[in-house]
Amino acid sequence: MKTSFNVRNERNLTMLVDFYELTMGNGYFNNNVYDKIAYFDMFFRRVPDGGGYCVMAGVEQLIQYLSELKFSEDDISYLRSKNIFSEEFLTYLENFEFCCDVWAVPEGNPVFPNEPLVVVRGPIIQAQFIETMILLTINHQTLIATKANRICRAANGRSVMEFGSRRAQGYDGAIYGARASVIGGCDSTACTIADEMFNIPSSGTMAHSWVQLFPTELEAFKAWAHTYPDNCVLLVDTYNVIKSGIPNSIKTFDEVLKPRGLRPKAIRIDSGDITYLTKKCRSMLDEAGYEDCKIIVSNSLDEHIISDVLSQGAKIDSFGVGERLITAKSEPVFGGVYKLVAIEEDDLILPKIKISENEEKITNPGFKKIYRIFDKKKHMAIADLLTLNYESIDLTDSLEIFNPIYTWKKKKIKDFYVKELLVKIFDKGNLVYSPPSVMDIREFSKQECAKLWPEVLRFENPHTYYVDLSSDLWNLKQNLLHKYSSDYEE
Repeated sequence: MKTSFNVRNERNLTMLVDFYELTMGNGYFNNNVYDKIAYFDMFFRRVPDGGGYCVMAGVEQLIQYLSELKFSEDDISYLRSKNIFSEEFLTYLENFEFCCDVWAVPEGNPVFPNEPLVVVRGPIIQAQFIETMILLTINHQTLIATKANRICRAANGRSVMEFGSRRAQGYDGAIYGARASVIGGCDSTACTIADEMFNIPSSGTMAHSWVQLFPTELEAFKAWAHTYPDNCVLLVDTYNVIKSGIPNSIKTFDEVLKPRGLRPKAIRIDSGDITYLTKKCRSMLDEAGYEDCKIIVSNSLDEHIISDVLSQGAKIDSFGVGERLITAKSEPVFGGVYKLVAIEEDDLILPKIKISENEEKITNPGFKKIYRIFDKKKHMAIADLLTLNYESIDLTDSLEIFNPIYTWKKKKIKDFYVKELLVKIFDKGNLVYSPPSVMDIREFSKQECAKLWPEVLRFENPHTYYVDLSSDLWNLKQNLLHKYSSDYEE
């Protein structure tokens, strides 16, 4: 039977928008301002889990969405049935062609609150319309990549496998969560379709049902070893790890693998007291001559459990992490937002600001750049600096940066270099960027995160990595705050 939906097929996601994007679009069109050039920033305000940084992810899927924007006949018919959209607006949608400029921070980069991860410039009707999918795509994958990064850092160099598909929120949560997990540092995924789609390593062994199917645990183990002699990994906790699982594993290794000159790859434990069991298993395996047999553990792990068991001396070579990674269970919402920051009139960029009584919700106005400042000797990141787009940094002189809230806190930097973070993705609707492979992004992210100071990497009370404003940008922001405050004084 032919199915009506296949998650691997290209899908027209054009209509995956909040309805107000369409009502505003109709309003822009009917008020003849639909082609006014606008600038939007997508950014977030707070790092999940009280962490020091996030890991950027999701750009490739954003590219795919923006490259395929089109309204089908069914879409137009649906909108017409609402009886609120003008025929002129619907005709515009029928002939829709994406023509915006888009910049993004490349995937894998460490990113911080209040700096734009994605910048869009284009006709307001288009730049507004793509808000929902920009937020959906970047919020989800950046959240999971960040959680994976925390878990992999807790593993302290040990392999981490993503095991979460069955507990993910839907098909795309599993597929793109697996992709983001690898960007964040995982070595492999149990999600086979993610391997097929993104060429990332897939891995897996057996379930308890395999062991239960056979008359005895030993027969189950031997059958597996005969089937996969070069990659024999046995799940040892179906009945009793110490009294049954490990003794039967050793017997299988002795009777099936050793006569063929082969060595076992690993045993896996999926329940029980991880610290106690891995210590006992390690001792039993070593005594039997299988010092090279690795120990894999799974079962509702996260960075805190991993840190705890390792500090207690658990003998673990690899972790399989599922539900708490793929759902970012400890904090499952990434609060990215999308705000208007400027418009163009008569070839001039006019900055816009959103003001709030909550200081953290006041936006940084204008068309901006992000410079990451590095120490020239140690190649470590010092701070990020937001500037207006026309500004450049003089590398021949010292640079003074200051806290944008506590402005008396200043720092003069010498012997530094900078990297501009935002990269152009689309130019007038044409794709001008080639996304790297997921495994290349993973390696890049590992290198870039290593350029953060240990104090920023702490899980608890990390040092604040500063995102400062240039003097021009800070003055612009203050002038707008004063302007609107005086305009609305009681």
